[in-house]
Amino acid sequence: MKQRHYRDVAVIPTRIKEFHDLSMSIYTAAESLQEHEKRQEEFVESFIQLIAQAIDDKSPYTAGHCNRVPEIALMFADEVEKSQQGQFAEFRFNNDAERREFRIAAWLHDCGKITTPEHIVDKGTKLEANYNRIHEIRMRFEVLWRDAELNYLQHIIDNPHEQEIALATLKQAQKQLQDDYKFVANANVGGEFMSDEHIARIHEIANKTWLRHFDDHLGLSPLEELSVSAKSETLPVEEHLLVDKPEHCIKRINELSFDPAFGIKMQVPELQYNLGEIYNLTIKRGTLTAEDRFKINEHMISTIKMLESLPFPDDLARVPRYASTHHETMKGTGYPRKLSAKDLSTPERILVISDIFEALTAADRPYKKAKPLSVAIDILHKMALDEHIDMDLFKLFLSSGVYMQYAEKFLPSKQIDEVDIDKYLSN
Repeated sequence: MKQRHYRDVAVIPTRIKEFHDLSMSIYTAAESLQEHEKRQEEFVESFIQLIAQAIDDKSPYTAGHCNRVPEIALMFADEVEKSQQGQFAEFRFNNDAERREFRIAAWLHDCGKITTPEHIVDKGTKLEANYNRIHEIRMRFEVLWRDAELNYLQHIIDNPHEQEIALATLKQAQKQLQDDYKFVANANVGGEFMSDEHIARIHEIANKTWLRHFDDHLGLSPLEELSVSAKSETLPVEEHLLVDKPEHCIKRINELSFDPAFGIKMQVPELQYNLGEIYNLTIKRGTLTAEDRFKINEHMISTIKMLESLPFPDDLARVPRYASTHHETMKGTGYPRKLSAKDLSTPERILVISDIFEALTAADRPYKKAKPLSVAIDILHKMALDEHIDMDLFKLFLSSGVYMQYAEKFLPSKQIDEVDIDKYLSN
């Protein structure tokens, strides 16, 4: 018995070494797996940021938006977590994984814009398509200017004694052309509101005519040839100064339909685009037609399709939802699903405010000037009163100082003016 015991004791060092080697192998494997998972996470986040950067790089006028929204969203989320106010007193991300999920959603919130045509995203004037068509219209005014001069010269040839009267008529005609063109050019720039009186004047100017002496069916692409009338015409042809032509109406090539599972509730315009000159010049607000606006809003549908098709792991399962709700409102008038307050979580409401505030203060948009900080805050307040955004979150946005923290980091000093937050917090 003693001999057997001795032999058992003798193998202990060997067994200890084997156990140690096994433990080290398991530890090394675990460490390797952990390192592999870390590299995977870094790859995923780098790839996501690459997509966001590509979207920003696609248009020089929206450069930085996809980078700045996550910055302000995370600043704001941190402050909401610290808050002990009302409904937000209990709000917390349960762990770093949930915080990462929100951050990734913020990075991907506009990934669908990769499908939006640049000439729509960058539409800085009403007549802009792939270029600003005001130049075509200006040349028509030039034609009428020359016609007025020719009429004057012909008149004094036929009636030499009426030179003074003819000159006065010429000057009056040219002054009217200058006034009319200036009005059309100003209308093209767009603004907050275009009155019915101004719209009526556009129609009045449009009724003026000029003579076209050249065939407008020559030099067209095959696609353009499909959209213009094939009938022959006798030149010269009298045309209106401003016109909505059939070929300005661009039809949809493919019918647009949505998967019912996505819950999309957006009214689809009949046309893909409408390039009509009168139609565009009489846009009441901004520079976008209903068709343009839908095309821009359609980026949310693309975002949903793209993100819902990806096999996100469980810890990123809410990324598609978070990323696709930043254009919803508290009263159910947003898009693409017409969600309301009861449907929107706190992280989603944070992204709504973050996206709007970045857009209001951005200095890189072709269709608007950057708003001073005080004006941006005032607009946000009006949106809160209108139940477009969460009023309690708006007040926390101010009282926490997030708006100023972001402004000092991203806005030029000349844009940062004084904001009287007390008048908003006291309401």
